Amino acid sequence: MSSEQFTVSHIQYTICRSGSYYYNRRVPKQAVGAYGPFIRVALSRCPTEAQSYAERLSYVLEGAWRDPQAVQPLDVALVVEGFRPKSYVLSEIAEEYLSLRDINERPSRLALAAFLAVAGDRGVRDYRREDAKFFVHHLTKRGKKTATVRRRINSMSAILNYAYSELDVDKRNPFSRLLIQGEGQDSKTRGTFTTDQLLSGYEQALAGSNTLRLLFPILGETGCRLAEVVGLMKSDINWHDQILHIRPNDKRRLKTPSSERSIPLTPTALKALKLVTSGTDSDWLFPRYIKEDGCYATHASNALRGWMHREWGLTAHSLRHTFRDRLRAAEVPVEVIDQLGGWSSGLNAGSKYGAGYSMEHLRKFMDRVALSCETPSVTQSLVSL
Repeated sequence: MSSEQFTVSHIQYTICRSGSYYYNRRVPKQAVGAYGPFIRVALSRCPTEAQSYAERLSYVLEGAWRDPQAVQPLDVALVVEGFRPKSYVLSEIAEEYLSLRDINERPSRLALAAFLAVAGDRGVRDYRREDAKFFVHHLTKRGKKTATVRRRINSMSAILNYAYSELDVDKRNPFSRLLIQGEGQDSKTRGTFTTDQLLSGYEQALAGSNTLRLLFPILGETGCRLAEVVGLMKSDINWHDQILHIRPNDKRRLKTPSSERSIPLTPTALKALKLVTSGTDSDWLFPRYIKEDGCYATHASNALRGWMHREWGLTAHSLRHTFRDRLRAAEVPVEVIDQLGGWSSGLNAGSKYGAGYSMEHLRKFMDRVALSCETPSVTQSLVSL
């Protein structure tokens, strides 16, 4: 492409060809080694936009080569690309938000899919308060609990807050301060297991041939969330010291930073874990629920629900509530309870200082609530559900 095809434009450091503006500038001697003798990069067909990009690029370049002894090489095309307006379409800006945030994506994706189904995928400036209100109405009519509706609202509000901030949109978030009729009135206190029910569940799981049911004593004796256990790797178990490490991996994130923790294993939990690991050659405890795109803990929960609901009318998460009640009844300090269960501390800021309770102290408290379960030896080989 010869220089004769270009014409000098009225914008400093630019030339124009067929209606397109290009940044065109001779590089000072001290920066030639990093940039070459000339910089030429496409800007825009819009003269106003091209002038803005050219001015901003000049500031960036002059800053990068200001010090002759420390010239900063830059990818000029990438710098210009960063000047271009980002997408205003909700689905695209939502993907950017999720790629940058270290959070569990599922709640946001559920909320986004539900909202797009009723309001459509439009520019973020185009959504109105009426769209948000109709979204709430739609979820309520579908029978969603008010707590679920609130979670969906919060997810959408966070996505739009990010969009408005990144795109410099001066607009009130349509999801801010939304009211939900009867909020909280449909909530039910989650039930808990009695000691006899726990022992019955432990015995059935340990004596049976269903690997998935072994989640019952593991959850019951550790207080873990179901996804934390379904996403465990064998390397998360310290057999020698009898400790379970709850930590993130490439298939399963943890709910909060405080969820990462180590838990002393009771004899019953240890027995269940040994039975699970003996039934698979995989690196994962429950490989059936580990896929290329993540940990499918919800599928495990659904498979377990039928048995638990039939026997006790309770869910797997009820075991976690029961675990906290057992620790509370044993007069275990609240800080210890939070550390064992991975709960965010509700105490004052001082509770977050220091390394927390030692494993020796944690084991002492776990011994207070450990349930011993004597079962006949398992003669059948374990099979995965």
